[in-house]
Amino acid sequence: MIDRSKCDEYYRRGLGLRREKAGNSMITAKTPWAPYVGDVPLHLDYFDGSMCDMVEDVARRYPTNVAFDFMGKSTTYRDLVQEIHRCAKALKTIGVREGDRVTIAMPNCPQAIYMFYAVNLVGGIANMIHPLSAEKEIEFYLNESQSVTAITLDQFYHKFESIRENTKVVNIIIASVKDALSKPVRAGYMLTEGRKIKKIPKDAPVIRWKEFMKLSDHCFYHYRVQRKSEDPAVILYSGGTTGTTKGIVLTNRNFNALSSQIVATNPMFRPGDKMLSAMPLFHGFGLGVCIHSMLAQGGRCILVPRFTAQSYAKLIVKYRCNFIAGVPTLYEALLRLKSMDGADLSCLKGVFSGGDSLSIELKKKFDKFLYDHKASIQVREGYGTTETVTACCLTPIHMAKEGSIGVPFPDTYIKIVEPGTDNELPYGEEGEILLAGPTVMKEYMNHPDETAQTLRTHADGLTWVYTGDLGTMDDQGFIYFKGRAKRMIISSGYNVYPGQLENILDAHEKVQMSCVIGVPDPYRMQKVKAFVMPAPGVAPDEATKQELMDYCRKHIAKYAMPYDIEFRAEMPKTLVGKVAYRVLEEEELAKEAAKGE
Repeated sequence: MIDRSKCDEYYRRGLGLRREKAGNSMITAKTPWAPYVGDVPLHLDYFDGSMCDMVEDVARRYPTNVAFDFMGKSTTYRDLVQEIHRCAKALKTIGVREGDRVTIAMPNCPQAIYMFYAVNLVGGIANMIHPLSAEKEIEFYLNESQSVTAITLDQFYHKFESIRENTKVVNIIIASVKDALSKPVRAGYMLTEGRKIKKIPKDAPVIRWKEFMKLSDHCFYHYRVQRKSEDPAVILYSGGTTGTTKGIVLTNRNFNALSSQIVATNPMFRPGDKMLSAMPLFHGFGLGVCIHSMLAQGGRCILVPRFTAQSYAKLIVKYRCNFIAGVPTLYEALLRLKSMDGADLSCLKGVFSGGDSLSIELKKKFDKFLYDHKASIQVREGYGTTETVTACCLTPIHMAKEGSIGVPFPDTYIKIVEPGTDNELPYGEEGEILLAGPTVMKEYMNHPDETAQTLRTHADGLTWVYTGDLGTMDDQGFIYFKGRAKRMIISSGYNVYPGQLENILDAHEKVQMSCVIGVPDPYRMQKVKAFVMPAPGVAPDEATKQELMDYCRKHIAKYAMPYDIEFRAEMPKTLVGKVAYRVLEEEELAKEAAKGE
C-alpha cells in the first residue's frame, strides 16, 4: 500500500521535475511513477568495485551458504571463491592480462561461472557467446572481440578448431560437463549424453579443464587486477537498434547496479533464496538477472545447462524454487504440461517474464495456472534491452496494470519521444522508448557511429539509449510496450503492429499462440499473415480458420486484417526461446520467390 504521508513529497519530486547533482552536471527528469513504487526506493547506493569484488564481499558474509547447484551437486560461496581464484591464477599463467578478451562459449555450468568471474578478477573482459553458434559466427565473434583465449565444451571443440587459424586465439580451454558432476551422476551421464560426444584427438592443441586448473600451482602473486566500476567487463551480442550483430560493451557498474536494483524491486528476497537459472548466460537476462544478481546478493542459483519445459517444471518442484524467470514461450509451454498437474508452487516469491512481449491473454492464463497451483503471486512483466544489460523496468508487486510492463527501476529513467528526436511526448501518446540509468552500456564495440546514434546526452544531463521500441507512458509513469519499430508492418500506408494483432488472436479460446508477420505485396507494400498454434484438442481445419477469420473481422481494422491464417503444430524459436518471426518471414519470402520462377 502507498504511504499517503509521503504523497506530497512524491508529488513534488515525481509528478513535477526531479533535480539533482550528478558529477558536474545537473539532472532534470520527470518521475511520475514516484508515488506508485510502494516500498521501493527511488535511489540506491551502489557497490564500488568489480563484479568479482561484489561476489567475494557476499561470500565473506555467507561462506557456508550454497551459491549454486548443478545436476545434484552443491557448491558453497567459500568454494566458489576458491575456485574463481584458482581459475584466475591459471589464466595469469597462460598469459591473460588486463584488458584481454576471453571468449566463453558455455552453457550454465560451474566451469562457466568460475571462468566468468576469474576473467573479471585478472582484469580481462568476458566475451559471451552461444556455444551452438555456427562456425562462421564463432569466427566473427572471436575476431570482432580480438579474443586471445576461449573456453568451450568438448562437444563444441571441432567447431572452434576448424576456424582457429583465422583468429588470434592463442589458447583454447576444453571443459566437460562430466567434470562438474558427482560420481553417481557422472556415470549415468557417460552412459547417455557422454557417449554422443565426438572424441578429441589426444594431441589436440588445447588445454583440458583439469590440466588448466592445475596451472594455478605456478602462480602465487600479482594475478589480481583492481578494476573500477566504470571499467569494461563483459561483451554481449545483440542486433542493437539497427538489426546488425554488434558487441555491446558493459561495465562492472552496469551488472552490479542491476543486481542491487533486482533486489530492491523484490524486497521479499532473502539470502539463500533459490533462483532457477535456466536462461542462458550468453544472454543478458540469464547472466544479469538469473546469475550475477543472485550470486552478488547471497542467492542460490539452480544451474540448468540445457533445459526443456519438462526439465524446467521438474526442477521448480524438486528444489522448491523461490524465483523463476523466463520468456513468454516458456510459460506457454508450462501450461500444456501434464506433469504439472497437482504441483505445489506455493514456494514461489517471484515469477518474471521478459525477453519478449507477454500477451495479455497469456498472462491471464498463467496467473490462473499459478493460482491453481497454490502460488500467492502473479507473473510480473519486465522490459529492457541488452544495451542496459537486460531489465530496467518491472511491474510493482502491489500494483499491476493490464498491458503494462511496469515502472522504471531505482535511478532509472524512461521517457517517450518522437522517434529519433529528443521531443518528449505527452502522456498517452505513442513514440520511441528512451532509457537512462546506471545500467546503460559503455558502447557498441568497434562501432562508434552507431554508438553515437544510440547513446545521446540530452539537456536534462542524462545519456539516453534510443531503443527503437515503441510505447506509451501514462500519467502515473507506467510504461506500455507497443512493438518494435523495425518489426512494424506498413500496409497500404497504415502502420500495423504485430504484437497488437497477436494479443487479439491469443484471446480466442481456440488459439494457444500466434505470430503475425508482413508479407511483400505489390499493391499494399505488405500484407498481413497470421500463424496460429491451435489450443490442445482444436482441429487445424478450414472450419477453425473461418471461425478465427470471422473473429478477426470483428476485432481488427480492415487495413490490418490478415489475408490468411496458417496453422502450425509448433512455432520456430530463437536460441533464447522467443518466437522466431524472422524465420516465418524468410519462409514466406522463399515461397514468393518460388512463385516467380
